[in-house]
Amino acid sequence: MFFLWLAGLCYTGHAQTIVNRDPEIESMVKEVNADSLQAYIQAMVSFKTRSTVSSTTDRKTGIGAARSWVLSKFNQFAAGSGGRLTAFIDTTTYVADGNRVKSNINLGNTVATLKGTDPNDRRVFIISGHLDSRRTDVLDGVNDAPGANDDGSGSAAVIECARVMSRHAFPATLIFVAVSGEEQGLLGSTYMAKKAKAAVWNIEAVLNNDIIGSNNSNQTNIINNTQVRVFSEGLPAYELDKQAKMIRQLGLENDGKARQLARYVKETGERYVDNLQVMMIYRNDRFLRGGDHTPYVDNGYAAVRITEMNENFNHQHQDVRTEKGVVYGDLPEFMDFEYLRKNTALNLASLANLAKAPGMPGDVKVDVRGLSNGTALTWAAPAGGHVAGYYVLMRETTSPVWQRKVYTTATSIDVSYSKDNYFFAVQSVSATGNESLPVVPVPGR
Repeated sequence: MFFLWLAGLCYTGHAQTIVNRDPEIESMVKEVNADSLQAYIQAMVSFKTRSTVSSTTDRKTGIGAARSWVLSKFNQFAAGSGGRLTAFIDTTTYVADGNRVKSNINLGNTVATLKGTDPNDRRVFIISGHLDSRRTDVLDGVNDAPGANDDGSGSAAVIECARVMSRHAFPATLIFVAVSGEEQGLLGSTYMAKKAKAAVWNIEAVLNNDIIGSNNSNQTNIINNTQVRVFSEGLPAYELDKQAKMIRQLGLENDGKARQLARYVKETGERYVDNLQVMMIYRNDRFLRGGDHTPYVDNGYAAVRITEMNENFNHQHQDVRTEKGVVYGDLPEFMDFEYLRKNTALNLASLANLAKAPGMPGDVKVDVRGLSNGTALTWAAPAGGHVAGYYVLMRETTSPVWQRKVYTTATSIDVSYSKDNYFFAVQSVSATGNESLPVVPVPGR
């Protein structure tokens, strides 16, 4: 057994699997290329508009041409994947709603699936960005809407992760998706989340990327490419009424699935990406705004939104123009491609670490048969994956992140810290130190 304080990385025993980087993931992170990301952005901007209500049949302009181009990139990567990567455009007819869609449209998400190598591992991990763009008038599907950062940046991150990761093998399945319809009301992600729920996909995490490629705001002179925000919901949106009593009783208002995923992205991302601090924001999305992770959260999945630290609203939802010397519009020249590289690497490291890890431990319980100043935990091996051991996580009740890890190869542990004063969770760990998402215990007798 060993102990590790995560905050200061001070430990006793043999803890190299925690603080060291997995060489394969480290190598993949180094492959993420700022020039490739810039080329993807330039290609997407070349379609003039990617509005969801633009043409789906024109070969050079509109959302149809753009999603076909993304498909061509996925198919290019598939050629070097040994048959494990497959891609298609998942379409449906969206009926006019009289609001942001005035007539029926062909709604399409471009999806690439990297099949897991373990036939017994049903886990799915998704990385998402929205391909569609918009002008000030969200119903304008004709005039220029370059959408370089919103959300060319998120789509570029998805494409680059597919490029790099398709050359590697993972036990679990990875899905790379550029959705449509975000600006019209999260249409593509809602369609995909409902489809996943109906088909009982075993989705363990969704990383949604929306506006991740610019380093400054329009209201300050601060340029910051060293921080990125991760938005996450603390309470489960799905069937909250059924869980509310237990959440209150155990004090788990800050421990929903999305919040656990946000902590994971912070720890893993900062482990692999230099000069990048992940700032956890304790709300599902920006104030009174929404994103494509929300339909997944609403259907009971762990999903977060990754967004640049300071948004520039001169370059978001704006017609391209110049007024009083100020250039408005979402153009590539206002982006920081090195910053986009780091944020893409953050996604890749988190996805790879999850997909290489065993499944989450099952039946995690804390013994409450008697009063004690210690804590006794038990759990079962995960349903899928090859387990080398487990990490028992600890944090003070006021800490936003896990502070201590305890390693064991057993499926039970007694620690001399009180369940009154600390939160606990358990992770499964692979032989190369890749951790599953944490599971918080429930009372057991």
